[in-house]
Amino acid sequence: MKIINIHKRTFNQPKEILGELLGSLSTKEDKIWPYEKWYSMKFENGLKIGSKGGHGSIRYTIEKYTPNEFIQFIFTKPKGFIGVHSFEINELSDDKTELKHTIKMDVKFVDLFNWIFVIKPLHNALLQDALDKVENHFNSKNNVVTEWSFWVKSLRNLLK
Repeated sequence: MKIINIHKRTFNQPKEILGELLGSLSTKEDKIWPYEKWYSMKFENGLKIGSKGGHGSIRYTIEKYTPNEFIQFIFTKPKGFIGVHSFEINELSDDKTELKHTIKMDVKFVDLFNWIFVIKPLHNALLQDALDKVENHFNSKNNVVTEWSFWVKSLRNLLK
């Protein structure tokens, strides 16, 4: 079954500024990945094409990388996830930029249940936390926090 999952948010910042944040992925100073609440994103050789890594039990390899603009990962685990996920920075105007995360994959029938009931809700919560983290990086007044659903809270308690 084909899966397409997109999360995006617009920021009142120039592309260069968001691009710098993208370059911080998987570092100790990561400005996007919400490692404070989730497994950290790690790569054996940093942000380089061919570098292997992932977060938690989700494993992937960097397939394409244009610094400060685009990074694409190809899934290696779970084995039934055949496809990619990516972060991209899209300039909408001089001072308005979109940060977008996309999953495009096929899942084998056996893995569909896992995607629908476990991975997808956790993934969606993680991505909203990531977009909140970016928004809060630029927002000194209010702390944006997307509330986790009862299902996500339950899954996180079960998987501890």
